[in-house]
Amino acid sequence: MESSLSLLTVTAASLGFIHTILGVDHYVPFIALSKSLNWSKLKTLTITALCGVGHVLSTVIIGIIGISLGLSLVKLEAIENTRGEIAGWLLIIFGLAYTIYGIIKAKKKHTHSHYHLDGNITHSHEHSHDNAEHVHLHKEPEKISGWTLFIIFVFGPCEALIPVLMIPAANHSILGLTIVTTIFGITTILTMLVMVLLGLYGIELLPQKKLEKHIHTFAGITILLCGIGVQFLGL
Repeated sequence: MESSLSLLTVTAASLGFIHTILGVDHYVPFIALSKSLNWSKLKTLTITALCGVGHVLSTVIIGIIGISLGLSLVKLEAIENTRGEIAGWLLIIFGLAYTIYGIIKAKKKHTHSHYHLDGNITHSHEHSHDNAEHVHLHKEPEKISGWTLFIIFVFGPCEALIPVLMIPAANHSILGLTIVTTIFGITTILTMLVMVLLGLYGIELLPQKKLEKHIHTFAGITILLCGIGVQFLGL
């Protein structure tokens, strides 16, 4: 029995790492939004961690309820598949909406000339109408984006957690179930944080000025592609 629990703990750590690395939606949206909304690294990692907790905890709660009620594996997998469908579509909708927002914002960032007559001298200057609303445009999407990601991750299931880990661990003992789910959760969240941090450092190598005007559009397209990958490619 001890050897089987040891095997489950190793499997939990391995699955937590692999399913996070392969699931680009676990880190790419955070990197994209952090860049577009100018989040600090601390804020980005905090939001990532909270979403990771919601992601794992929601599956754990469903698994515990299902196991306690004696629900069959088929029913539990059906529930998880439904949650996955909802999360995938939410990510697509969010990505599409943010892309549209980015396009609208980019159009507002144009500059134009004004001509003034000072005595006998005519001069012109260029300016953009985006500066006055800069603060407001950043604060509102910032709040919406953080909460939207959290909701999406709460719906997003950890597909392998219930059938591969929780049910076998529950057959072993309550302590075994606690250990296995904790290891899986910690590994998943830590992997998310590492991948996000690596992405943040990596994106700093890209040309900042060329991306600035369309940064929200690029972020929206990136999230949209993640959603499509999750929904239709099983990423």
